[in-house]
Amino acid sequence: MSTIVAIVGRPNVGKSTLFNRLIKRREAIVDSVSGVTRDRNYGKSEWNGKEFSVIDTGGYIKGSDDIFEAEIRKQVELAIDEADVIMFVVDVEEGITPMDDEVAKLLRKITKPVIVVVNKVDNAMREKDAYEFYNLGLGEFITISSTSGSGTGELLDELINIFPNKPEPTQEEIELPRFAVVGRPNAGKSSFINALIGVDRYIVTDVAGTTRDSIDTKYDRFGFEFNLVDTAGIRRKAKVKEDLEFYSVMRSVRAIEHSDVCILMIDATRGFEGQDQSIFWLAAKNRKGIIILVNKWDLVEKDTMSTRDYEAKIKKELEPFTDVTILFVSAITKQRLLKALEETVKVYENRKQRISTSKFNDYMLKLIETYPPPALKGKYVKIKYCMQLPTPTPQFVFFANLPQYVKEAYKRFLENKIRENWDFSGVPIDIYIREK
Repeated sequence: MSTIVAIVGRPNVGKSTLFNRLIKRREAIVDSVSGVTRDRNYGKSEWNGKEFSVIDTGGYIKGSDDIFEAEIRKQVELAIDEADVIMFVVDVEEGITPMDDEVAKLLRKITKPVIVVVNKVDNAMREKDAYEFYNLGLGEFITISSTSGSGTGELLDELINIFPNKPEPTQEEIELPRFAVVGRPNAGKSSFINALIGVDRYIVTDVAGTTRDSIDTKYDRFGFEFNLVDTAGIRRKAKVKEDLEFYSVMRSVRAIEHSDVCILMIDATRGFEGQDQSIFWLAAKNRKGIIILVNKWDLVEKDTMSTRDYEAKIKKELEPFTDVTILFVSAITKQRLLKALEETVKVYENRKQRISTSKFNDYMLKLIETYPPPALKGKYVKIKYCMQLPTPTPQFVFFANLPQYVKEAYKRFLENKIRENWDFSGVPIDIYIREK
């Protein structure tokens, strides 16, 4: 389970620069999925062997001069709800502003660890100026310069030290599949869960998961046992008026990270919008199984072609990862809910499946012999051996004499062939080419 760190602060104190610096070293690896550049506010980082996720809460205010304090307050509340540790970034050049005071006031009320990060400290004079930030009443601070990177090592050391200790999951928790229902506000997530669970009598146990009680509830339904990871949008309907795309995507982060399969609910009357795509790519980037449910299908005018057209339209948006099950359901009339659960369990099984190395080589090497990678600069790429890696999600490695000459298009060809022969629907696959 990774820890979530949120960066808060008023505009122009260097939050995004710090964010980019924290995730920079791994950005190329993590974000190699196409379409991911759309959400620039979320990334993964690692320091001294500890992985954590970083959310930049300031990624959305459109640069107007009088930035609304309400917006800032909202972003801090989002961070307080979602994160395990909060980094409060302030600017040494401008000192403490009224808006910094506002943020500090909110942060003093909470029990979660807060680190005050004084940015733009790039010489000894400014080190002295930083002392004024003791007045925020949040204890010690750390001085950095996010552009040059000085001080970020100390910051990361301090960050790792104050990570909350999360209990190791028990054997039973590991074995049960974990499903998260995600989607934009008002897509029908709650109705779907209520319809799925029936009444409360199906709840077996409530395991409090994280500090922000993203509660894992254990269900036994239609003969399947599974944990439902509760998404933020479901528990606190009244409190949050989610008007911004940014929020509902960020609120899905924790649920997605903690699940095995994400059930993405979309509203049939609205179509597959940018926000749905962002949540989809967030799940794909975290290598989770995905199934798409088009809800409120009973409200849509239909002709004989409509489901096929609708599905084709969604798949067009998902390219190149189109091997995803799309079901048309209605939470209110309970249409196809059992099918939805069956498919979700199937995606979970697909994600765990292992292919024996001998079978994999027999099939793939014959195929590669018939359709070898295109020669480049007169050099021929030979692939002689391949295998599935012993990772929790499907990853395959092919050993070649000249791995650098194998292009993305050929990797996609290999992936498509793997999908044709084995059922990996709803599961992202990684293909690596290594030197033998």
